[in-house]
Amino acid sequence: MLPLEGIKIVDLTRVLSGPYCTMILADFGAEVIKIETPKTGDDSRAFGPYVNGESAYYMSINRNKKSISVNTRTPEGCDLVREMIAKADVVVENFKPGTMEKLGMGYEDLKKINPEIIYVACSGFGHTGPYSKRPAYDAIVQAMGGIMSITGAGPGQYTRVGASIGDITAGLFSAIGALIAIVEKQKTGKGQKVDVAMLDCQVAILENAIARYCVSGEIPQPKGNRHPSVTPFEDFECSNGEKVMISVGNNGLWEKFLKTAGRMELFEDPRFATNPLRTANYAELKPIMDEIMKSRTSDEWYEQLVAANVPVTFVNTIDKVVNNEQILARDMIIEANHPKVGPFKMANTPIKMSHSQGGLRTPAPTVGENTDEVLREFLGKNEDEIAVILASGILE
Repeated sequence: MLPLEGIKIVDLTRVLSGPYCTMILADFGAEVIKIETPKTGDDSRAFGPYVNGESAYYMSINRNKKSISVNTRTPEGCDLVREMIAKADVVVENFKPGTMEKLGMGYEDLKKINPEIIYVACSGFGHTGPYSKRPAYDAIVQAMGGIMSITGAGPGQYTRVGASIGDITAGLFSAIGALIAIVEKQKTGKGQKVDVAMLDCQVAILENAIARYCVSGEIPQPKGNRHPSVTPFEDFECSNGEKVMISVGNNGLWEKFLKTAGRMELFEDPRFATNPLRTANYAELKPIMDEIMKSRTSDEWYEQLVAANVPVTFVNTIDKVVNNEQILARDMIIEANHPKVGPFKMANTPIKMSHSQGGLRTPAPTVGENTDEVLREFLGKNEDEIAVILASGILE
């Protein structure tokens, strides 16, 4: 039995942040009923790449869910969704604030039909504040939230983080919020609204940057691949032209690195005696490090530093990531058997538990694949009732 088995979730989300949240919960047993637009479904079904006409993007973030297609632009469609929410523990949505209220399904509306409902709202700027009604995408919140200003080759050379970290972090915090509310409900019997903003999530993960600015008044700038306050902590070119990333986070590692490099005289150099001094004297240390690292090939450095227990790696491209022995040993690449696609690989859940095996159980559903099952088993409809719903056209 999985930890969230028995938790019923109505999923009104689309694209990434919301679906990522509900996938996390579905991975550990929650019954997630995904409400999709008839025929077209979730917007992300239109995002490539495609395999046999199915979106790989969609399939990678919607496993373990059931899909029912409902036209929520009709009163009858909204009534059916409300009927489902009345039987649910959690409802998750990631619309712009005000959208659910227009449908008569805002938190205050839903409390009337299900006083114990947990309502998780994931939006660009949250449900309060002067920006709350603005539209947002990942790149907007990365830029506005500061993470883009500290990412890049150097001062003023800003770049977006390659993964959609604005959406993903919002999905993660939404899942955490849902779980906190579930525990609270188990203690008090009360549901509540969970309001997560993508922008807030970007601020929450700035850690060192906010600390540095608040302490020193210095506005952090991009520093390429080096760490702003730990040295040496970056990638270096080796004798064969390839690079390795090393992270020397304390004096013990500094000593191990220098022993491996055969440069123990630097351990006694007062300019580099501590991490703060190494960081302060970065301009003097950097050419020395460049000279040291160019004395051996990338393979030699990798093997020798691994043996010395100094953190080191190559900068892996995605093909190397999905075939990495550690990643495979942790079952981080899994294969689903999709009815239209066949075998399909995706990233697994990173949460490993001693008693509960989360992760893939069923592949992402096709649009409306589970409509009949949801009507019969989730809502308890009989043949006549289902016939009336089908005749209304709200499922097509």
